[in-house]
Amino acid sequence: VDRYHQPGGHWQVAYPHVRLHQPSAFYGVNSKHLGSDTIDHTGGNKGLFELATHSEVCAYFDQVMQQQFLPSGRVQYFPMCEYDGNGQFHSLLSASRYTVKAKKMVDATYMNVTVPSMQPPRYELEDEVHCLPPNALSQLTGQYDQYVVVGSGKTGMDACLFLLNRGVKADTIRWIMPRDAWLLNRAFIQPGELFADSISNAFFQQSKIMADASSLEELLQGIADLGPLIRFDDSVWPTMYRCATVTSTELKQLKQITGIIRQGRVNKITATHIELEQGQVPTTPTTLHIDCTADGLQRRPEVSVFSGKQITLQSVRTCQQVFSAAFIGHVEVAYDEEEQKNFLCTPVPHPNTEVDFLTTSLLNALNGAHWAADKVLTTWLQNARLDGFTTATSDKALSTQQLAQQKEMLEQMQANGIAAIENMQRLLAQAES
Repeated sequence: VDRYHQPGGHWQVAYPHVRLHQPSAFYGVNSKHLGSDTIDHTGGNKGLFELATHSEVCAYFDQVMQQQFLPSGRVQYFPMCEYDGNGQFHSLLSASRYTVKAKKMVDATYMNVTVPSMQPPRYELEDEVHCLPPNALSQLTGQYDQYVVVGSGKTGMDACLFLLNRGVKADTIRWIMPRDAWLLNRAFIQPGELFADSISNAFFQQSKIMADASSLEELLQGIADLGPLIRFDDSVWPTMYRCATVTSTELKQLKQITGIIRQGRVNKITATHIELEQGQVPTTPTTLHIDCTADGLQRRPEVSVFSGKQITLQSVRTCQQVFSAAFIGHVEVAYDEEEQKNFLCTPVPHPNTEVDFLTTSLLNALNGAHWAADKVLTTWLQNARLDGFTTATSDKALSTQQLAQQKEMLEQMQANGIAAIENMQRLLAQAES
């Protein structure tokens, strides 16, 4: 039951210039590759595995439905329908109503993914103000004297890069950044042969930092010095962590924008000024304001994934929603006891603050330890296309040396695991106090 006209969820209403922030190999369904595992040779992602575009993702999920699910005879698809509860749903286009009986119901709506086109700005706008969601950028035909990007997350970065890559001068862009963020260096989130490189360069050292750090600040700075974590401005300590990824090339582009406004969130935009939580800045009727404030990774209260007839999809690995869905699906069919299923599928809530880097890392480690204790589950993980962190996910074969290196590093990381978990529990208690 899908409220959109074809599969793809929020991708159906996302801005058309959006790309995945993780390699295509980590995305989609477990049984069908997304993309061709090629290396980008141009652009901000140069040298790394390809990132699927908006149109590629939408086409991919439509192919999964049309070429795999429906021909199986095991799936019925009801687009442009809304679920009412109690096994009932209705068409959004007609008076048709439906009732279904099922042994289980999978709720894929709980995480409430929201993109800017799905809601108006969360601040007041006067009539003279030009304010658009990022969806409208690709349809602009005129020029503006100034551009103001509102929001410092993934969408805000995408809007800034869109403008810069299309010739807009950096000095005409202002960027309202309520909070600076810790960003993930995409070079360390790679499958295939690049996975072997990234794990040898960072994963083992990162596990040691997590085991040895005496404070949250030392942990974050240590990982930043290592390379997997980066920030927009080294002179500003980030207080946000939302899993956004960036490359060194993209970061260099973004740093061309010097008109950074750090005065909190926007309360109101008038024809002459922008009112913020901590002051105001001037604007004009010839300025385009780009609203990038929707909460795409909304933090939701965690609930049991398995509860009687209900399965509520949530992340069981930080910001890896599609892997998590595949993992939950496997656990549902491979295990019988609900208690065991929920033990293996402990939710990892979406992060928000820098403390959440520690929280999600700890929950990831605990889940990983539980999975590693189950040999049958470990085998499934090693063969799961979407799990780029247990095994290489590229079709390209790794060398014998790379495989041996991978195995050695994984074994060393597992040896550090208990110490890292104990230390992160201590640091989390310290940070919360």
